[in-house]
Amino acid sequence: MKLLCKYLFLIALLAPIKQLVAQELQVCDNCRYTSIGAAVRAASPGNTIRVGPGTYTEYDILIDKSLKLYGQRAKIDVGGKGYGFIVKADSVSIQGFGLTNIGHSYIEDYAAIYVSRSEHFSIRDNVLEEVSFGMLIEKSKNGLVSNNSVSSSATEEAAAGNGIHLWDSSNVTITNNELHHLRDGIYFEFVTDSHVEGNFSHNNLRYGLHFMFSNNDAYINNVFSNNGAGVAVMFSKFIEMKHNHFKDNWGPASYGVLLKEIYDATIEHNTIEQNTTGIQVEGSTRITYNNNDFINNGWAVKVRGACYSNKFWQNNFLYNSFDISYNSAINDNSFEGNYWSGYTGYDLDQNGDGDVPYRPVKLFSYIVNEHPQTIILMRSLFIDIINFSEKVSPVFTPDQLIDTKPLMTPVPNDRD
Repeated sequence: MKLLCKYLFLIALLAPIKQLVAQELQVCDNCRYTSIGAAVRAASPGNTIRVGPGTYTEYDILIDKSLKLYGQRAKIDVGGKGYGFIVKADSVSIQGFGLTNIGHSYIEDYAAIYVSRSEHFSIRDNVLEEVSFGMLIEKSKNGLVSNNSVSSSATEEAAAGNGIHLWDSSNVTITNNELHHLRDGIYFEFVTDSHVEGNFSHNNLRYGLHFMFSNNDAYINNVFSNNGAGVAVMFSKFIEMKHNHFKDNWGPASYGVLLKEIYDATIEHNTIEQNTTGIQVEGSTRITYNNNDFINNGWAVKVRGACYSNKFWQNNFLYNSFDISYNSAINDNSFEGNYWSGYTGYDLDQNGDGDVPYRPVKLFSYIVNEHPQTIILMRSLFIDIINFSEKVSPVFTPDQLIDTKPLMTPVPNDRD
């Protein structure tokens, strides 16, 4: 009887270990499972699948149960036939895979990793190459997309997809990804309460970042460089854009940032450097611009119609061809307490503010808005004369667009 009891006790002790071993499936050339798809189909919810080194020729790998997949120098070659992973379950983790040669179509939005109606998903440490879409995430929430590299070799927008594309999703964190040679690096549409931080989006055909109809989102400490048209933020409200670097976006229709119909946003501690237009603002209201550096842009800021109650304060406008471009004779926006490298006033009372107000809109800027071809006269003596005349006696430029307290020294560069 004692022997039987000991035997039963040993079985009870080993059962959890046996169950723990059964929870992990191995995929490799010499394993029970030689394909990722077969292991996924055999797995039970909550299992872990580890995929060993090698190239796996597979596509449309459907994950319809809660699983953790770990690649150990594992590469999936889709062969241009469709998707890589298709995730249609909650609590799915995909980490450490290389995926390449994703399908291309003018009808289907093929993606290396497609996530639909999922919660608590995690996509980390993957390298996605020759993609149409890198990650296509729809109707999902509470997810993490971190430390991935996404690229393509597309040369035309119509034949390209986006690196990280979210639609109708919420509470997604996108951090420390590199995205290049795509249509848009990051694309948001109807995405709320999400956080984008530490990403490097560069050399994309259209936008480094493009989002529309997306509220309560934050974009922090990202670099958007050398993209076809820069960054576009449209039809959204309650946006934070802080500590980003928008640079080297050149072209007749390029911007560091395009803001169109944006409301109640905060744009702080950004560097907007060497763009055709630093920020172009259209139909946007109640935006605070504070402690940004506008450096060596063609136009630092272009303000178009229907922009009201916006505040520019403690920004540095450094060596731009034009600091402010304005197409209206009426100004309802505040420009006060900024540093302007073109300011030539004085500070007799030594309080740090210039004693002479500064008018950032030059007459020549107004002329170029109406007749772009006149830009060829920019460095001529004639332009200096008409700008000086307008400064002394403003007639064409907005009378109320004035910085009454221009700073004598630049604002400290707080970008951390």
